[in-house]
Amino acid sequence: MLTTAWDELVFRSPYLAVIKAKELLQDGQMSEAYNVLESLAEAMGRSERKAVSSQLTRLMLHVIKWRCQPEKRSASWVISIRSARREIADSQEEMPSLNRDFLLSIWDKCFAAAKQDARDEMGKKPEITSLSWAEVFEEIYTIWED
Repeated sequence: MLTTAWDELVFRSPYLAVIKAKELLQDGQMSEAYNVLESLAEAMGRSERKAVSSQLTRLMLHVIKWRCQPEKRSASWVISIRSARREIADSQEEMPSLNRDFLLSIWDKCFAAAKQDARDEMGKKPEITSLSWAEVFEEIYTIWED
């Protein structure tokens, strides 16, 4: 991957990168301003993808624990599931490219990480080989009887 001075500036300070792009625009340096904005957009996209991957792993972790340890179900697990779903939905709203296809492209990697985390938290290997879309995104998890 080619790293430019703009990439370095974006990495150090996205705010300063925006200020620099503004200055370049004011000076009529459209091409350079475009390069700064392109680097900024790419960095923001990477950050959002990483955040969604982290939230999907956290979501899967709690669904795995829910499945494997019904006796230990808690309100905090319910809240973690709901919170991760909300964070993913919020990211998708901001960046529509983080759609179902994107989630499916990272599904196996996130599932493997979630299984490892679940093993460490539970102190035993989870006896679960897969999670469905419905289990992760559609099923209602609650400890309350309505």
